[in-house]
Amino acid sequence: MKLIKIALSALLLFAFTTVNAQDELMKELDSVPKGNEAASAAFKGLQICNMQSTKLAAKGEFYFLVSHRFGDLKNGINNFFGLDNALTKIGGIYGVTNWLSIGASRHTYQKTYELAIKYRLANQQVDGFPVTIVGYNTMDINSELDKKLYPGLKFNNRLAFTSQVLVSRKFSNSFSGELAGIFVHKNLYDGLLDQKNIYLVGAGTRYKVAKRLSVNLEYAARLNLPEGSSSPYKNPLTVGLDIETGGHVFQLVFSNSQPMNDVAIFSNAGGDWGKGSLYFGFNMYRVF
Repeated sequence: MKLIKIALSALLLFAFTTVNAQDELMKELDSVPKGNEAASAAFKGLQICNMQSTKLAAKGEFYFLVSHRFGDLKNGINNFFGLDNALTKIGGIYGVTNWLSIGASRHTYQKTYELAIKYRLANQQVDGFPVTIVGYNTMDINSELDKKLYPGLKFNNRLAFTSQVLVSRKFSNSFSGELAGIFVHKNLYDGLLDQKNIYLVGAGTRYKVAKRLSVNLEYAARLNLPEGSSSPYKNPLTVGLDIETGGHVFQLVFSNSQPMNDVAIFSNAGGDWGKGSLYFGFNMYRVF
């Protein structure tokens, strides 16, 4: 009987010690700083409107994308409010890792093939690092150029590039902002209307107005226009609407840029908001 009492006492003491140790461990875990916890994505779409956001495809995800821009709205019924002169982009994006994705697309504008790579350099953290930093690079291949018209044409002349650094911050569940440093380089360009190298600074915002609805705005300014330049192109300005519908994000956009490849967006925006010269369209991403 005495042995039983001793055994029960020892068991109760062990149980008490174990519970107390678990409580102490939980307190220690709760007290660990959460600075390494990544903040949720600042943007729901891979693009703000035309510009890239700092969101990446997750590892193993494949995004099928279709983008469309109708013709100039200011022409009204003459081009059936843009339906007669539309441009299309079709492509895909694959998440190689959670911090790296690759993409390829085909554009009706200049029959362009666009290759892209996107990579996260830093992530915004809860009570930690304040911003997300992402790099983005594209290479365009202009397949429309005809050797019959350009006898000395080389493959290198078809190429154009962009390099971008994107810095975003999610300020609240409703509001996010992004700044972008952008460099555009063209191997072949019109010296009277265009430039070989263009530097831009861009900004974009997202404001959530409902559970599955947000309003987006973006703008990029060219920094190195030649003095007295009479370039017909404008700084790209775009307003958009994000609509989340289950497995995909649908974006409606109004922009002064009809082309959808990054090189042309930042260097060849032909519309003018002040004159009502705008292009309406959409971006649709389907995740697999």
